[in-house]
Amino acid sequence: MLEYLNGRYLPRGEIAISPDDRGFLFSDGLYEVIRTYDGRLFQAQAHLDRLNYGARALRFNRVAFSYLTEVAQELIQRNDLTKGDSTVYIQVTRGVAPRTHHFPPPETPLTVYAAATPLLTRQAELERGINIIFVPDQRWARCDIKTVSLVANVLAHQQAQESNAIEAVFVRDGVVLEGTRSNFFAVLEEVVITPPKTNYILGGITRQVVLDLCKKLSIPCQQRPIFESEINQASELMIVGTTAEITPAVQINRQRVGLGKPGPITRFLQKAFREMVSSTS
Repeated sequence: MLEYLNGRYLPRGEIAISPDDRGFLFSDGLYEVIRTYDGRLFQAQAHLDRLNYGARALRFNRVAFSYLTEVAQELIQRNDLTKGDSTVYIQVTRGVAPRTHHFPPPETPLTVYAAATPLLTRQAELERGINIIFVPDQRWARCDIKTVSLVANVLAHQQAQESNAIEAVFVRDGVVLEGTRSNFFAVLEEVVITPPKTNYILGGITRQVVLDLCKKLSIPCQQRPIFESEINQASELMIVGTTAEITPAVQINRQRVGLGKPGPITRFLQKAFREMVSSTS
């Protein structure tokens, strides 16, 4: 597989990152994962807009990465990923410099890396639904920035794995926020609800797609806090994300959600999502 590093396309075995890279030393970096369908990038500009937002928030010396669309397309072509599903992973760090907590000199080049890999669609999960668990939110307070510092997410996701669940969803002060790698939706009294964009959740690309679909399809939808105490009243739950798409959650903390199977609103949104992907891809 060919990958991209700082302007060059190289075999994976020739990719080398300096031990002085601030992404390695401090997790001082950002990342994005862009989905492709039959070689076509999905919502690429939205992903790069979010990367630009993160770069401004972290005060990188470069805050515009539109050229990475071409890089992503080149990786798809060079790695023969024009059929089926794949993802393009992009990571940008503050660059290589002697280890100090303060920023390196402003002229320090950023480290820019990208790689494309095939994606195996989890069709069974989309069809039957998944089990999830709730976990306390122990992350930092800037979850709106998509940084590579994911150790709290890793620990929570491992807890889910050990509980025979597919995803862990963070709860802070009784408010349900998002998953370790997904956004969270609930259906309460026929209304689709998702937490509002704050510093405690990531502004998910698929999250926005779902909100747009609800508006287009005249499905009642609200962005408001979801309290853990009201989850047992939900008729449907969903996690959404780049790789999860719209996945029903049919069990939470070993308790059945609604009828214990994907509900009608989830199914309607899944169908609309697939039709949108087909028409735009």
